[in-house]
Amino acid sequence: MKNLIIFFKGFKDRKGNYVFIATVSARILSFIASIIALKLINKVDLGYVIYALNIMAFVIPLSGLGIQQGLLRFGARLNSVSEKKALFSFVFKKGILFSVILSAVIFILSYILPLEFEQSAYFLRWLSALLLTSFLLESIKIQFRLEHNNKKFALIEIFYNVLLVISVFILSYFFKELGYTIALIVAPLITFLWFFKSLNINFKSVVLPIPIDFSFLKYGFFAGMANVATQLLFAVDILLIGSILNDPSLVTAYKYVFLIPFSLLFLPGILLTTDFVNLTERIYNKSYINSYSKNYMLFFLLFSIGVLAVFYPFSGFILSLFSPEYSQYTSTFLVLTGGVFGILIFRGLYGNLLSALGKAQVNYWIAFVALLINIPANYYLIPKYGILGAAITSAGLMWFSSLSTFVVFKILHNREIGRASCRERV
Repeated sequence: MKNLIIFFKGFKDRKGNYVFIATVSARILSFIASIIALKLINKVDLGYVIYALNIMAFVIPLSGLGIQQGLLRFGARLNSVSEKKALFSFVFKKGILFSVILSAVIFILSYILPLEFEQSAYFLRWLSALLLTSFLLESIKIQFRLEHNNKKFALIEIFYNVLLVISVFILSYFFKELGYTIALIVAPLITFLWFFKSLNINFKSVVLPIPIDFSFLKYGFFAGMANVATQLLFAVDILLIGSILNDPSLVTAYKYVFLIPFSLLFLPGILLTTDFVNLTERIYNKSYINSYSKNYMLFFLLFSIGVLAVFYPFSGFILSLFSPEYSQYTSTFLVLTGGVFGILIFRGLYGNLLSALGKAQVNYWIAFVALLINIPANYYLIPKYGILGAAITSAGLMWFSSLSTFVVFKILHNREIGRASCRERV
């Protein structure tokens, strides 16, 4: 218990309390935005938007072709704020170009792709703009983290989600599903415009603090691809439910049944958002990483036990808060919750540690293998068990990918530390 106290004291010293408040607020506000959309928009029409949004989950992590992920990892290894700003200038300009090109590709493909719901193609064209607006917002959030300004990062999170709720309410009320779609696009753009000036970036600087070589671009690309594959593990369920069961109302039901278990991931998100730069700076300090990992895993083991004690007896009531008819999906809810525990205890931490170690490609390959298993498993289980079949597949693969990430990190971390020791002796 004493170690946990020290663990969270360090978290507070790095302004993690601000990140905690912002993330909890963001989850609550995002939840409110989802409820507003559900209440103001016909469930079938909302299902079309959700279906398109889950297609975008394939590519949103690749906004900027992942170059901003290179900024986060390599920027954390730089010594001065001026060097980090110079790197940001390069990444920002290239990332905008990459995002615009990718947005145009998605827009064109929306006319070609054979979607299960034809109405979703219209919303996909609108949502292609998310690639640019999400990159703009993510890039400034990363820069504030690199400058150890977690307080400003937290303020951006709160501002964005308050704006999202207001936008969803106003635009959904007047324009229904199209208004909801536009709200998702403009909220990150307005947030970016509001905070960008405070970064004080000199775009005239042409001297880069590190060489932008293949390793930099490779890291960013694979970090983006890892996020794509991870998002697909969640998004493919909804896509296959729509394709196999051909019922948009079940797409909406699964989305909302998964909403609360998925929202539990805000806690590791808080810790690792706060500490990623610090972990990257100290990734070769084995004793520090091991101590951090033990305290992290102990906390989330205890947290998971507490969540299960609450969710098991009250799952029907919790689901009825969305809609009384959703209380029939308690088994699906509990299975998904059990799967999320694997991410809480293992994958959230060790996936980030692999990235801090510069091994983002490993995260990608683990997620890719899980995705290859996901598709045939869903085709087998969804026809037999409906949305419960999708939940069983997802939960099993969450544990598979989580334990794989843990094992692989331990192997690679020991190997990299051994190599570093050999270089020092030489």
